[in-house]
Amino acid sequence: MTDDAPQPDRVEGARHPRDTPNLIGQSAAEAAFLDAFNSGKLHHAWMLTGPRGVGKATLAWRIARFLLATPDPDGGMFDLPPTDTLEIDPEHPVARRVAAGAEAGLKSVTRTLNPDTKKMRKQIVVDDIRALNGFFQMSAADGGRRVVIIDDADEMNPNAANALLKMLEEPPERAILLLLSHQPSSLLPTIRSRCRTLRLGTLDADQMAEALAGSGVEVEGDPAALSELSGGSVGGALRLSLMGGVKTYADLVGLISSLPQLDRGRAIKLAEAAAQRGAEAKLDLLFTLLDLLLVRLARTGATGAPPARAACPDEIAVLQRLSPSPAQGRAWADAAQQISDRARHGLAVNLDPAALVLDTLRQIGQTAPR
Repeated sequence: MTDDAPQPDRVEGARHPRDTPNLIGQSAAEAAFLDAFNSGKLHHAWMLTGPRGVGKATLAWRIARFLLATPDPDGGMFDLPPTDTLEIDPEHPVARRVAAGAEAGLKSVTRTLNPDTKKMRKQIVVDDIRALNGFFQMSAADGGRRVVIIDDADEMNPNAANALLKMLEEPPERAILLLLSHQPSSLLPTIRSRCRTLRLGTLDADQMAEALAGSGVEVEGDPAALSELSGGSVGGALRLSLMGGVKTYADLVGLISSLPQLDRGRAIKLAEAAAQRGAEAKLDLLFTLLDLLLVRLARTGATGAPPARAACPDEIAVLQRLSPSPAQGRAWADAAQQISDRARHGLAVNLDPAALVLDTLRQIGQTAPR
């Protein structure tokens, strides 16, 4: 895949997970894999689970490089001592081939372009999985390991999932399959039962700051705010940073700070910005942040306390004023569900984006306490 082609396994504007040098905050998952490797009990299929953006793809590529560059421990007298890291020297021949996309023992499966529409498919289709048969046959000649990364397995359609299940039931010799899943419950139970699971967690604020500093991206926004808004997801934080999400969220908090009176001028300006041609990603971000704001309002009322960390200046005071009681918290929770449903419907039927945003802000204004 060329750098100009869409890459569904990459945050636009950020490094590909293949090229991400360090993995922050997931030492437990790395240690669990290394323990299996050092014991000589390496399972043929692994499911890497956790929220979006916490490092599942980065870990998968680290595991792939490690497996292709490291001899099997066979218990002989010339065995290397047990290893405690997945790190592989960037100058190692395997690392260089992986970086160049030229490693014959590695195959990455993602959503592909539809040759008829020239658009990215919304699912991994059966042909994407069946193509692995040719990969296994061609790579078997050298007798080495073969590694497959499926990013992400949640996006397989039923036929693709059934084709993968057959491979898991009769795994090719010396093949390791790494399945990435944000929602493992959506996968066939028979697929889950044939995989060993590595669970990755969200990052705390300090880990997030370290991960963002090493991301290769010029971060826009306070790392602590990005951590709060992304829920500890590095991928989510990078998207927010690259799209000005911290500023957009601060604008939303500023807009609702005058409720129950809605500043119509500011609301129209916000709606028009989200409705510009080519601003689909901005519109999606706006509704994501609106949903997050409503959830934070609901939790403030339900628990009687605001979030431990503010995502922008003055947010805590605004949340406490607009959600002072459990009853008001329930009102915000109900509004969040209704607004989410209406927004999805409106986007699906191509309603005017500006009108959709203004209608959403009007409903938020009606929910605010008088």
